Amino acid sequence: MIEASTSQIWTVIIATGIGTFLIRFSFLGLIGNRQLPAWALRMLRYTPVAVLPAVIAPLLFGNGPNAMDPIRLAAAFATLAVGVSTRNVLYAIIAGLSVFIGLTALGG
Repeated sequence: MIEASTSQIWTVIIATGIGTFLIRFSFLGLIGNRQLPAWALRMLRYTPVAVLPAVIAPLLFGNGPNAMDPIRLAAAFATLAVGVSTRNVLYAIIAGLSVFIGLTALGG
């Protein structure tokens, strides 16, 4: 295991904080009040569609103790079905969460 001194840890924390701030500021602070080009707006529409599977997939197919859990798979299927049928990310999230909470309360 690698040993790190307190000053090294704080240096990494501060550098990461500055880097994160600069990345966010470059998008929000510098171009926040300008109109984005049409191609950028078109790409930003796909952000929720890309983020939702990226967050959920490790929970479903990972190596942890809850991988391939029937309750999680049912919630994922409900999320997918509602998302495809309504084309609304919020409705899909609510449906998946409702199925997960409901099935967990029944017997999980």
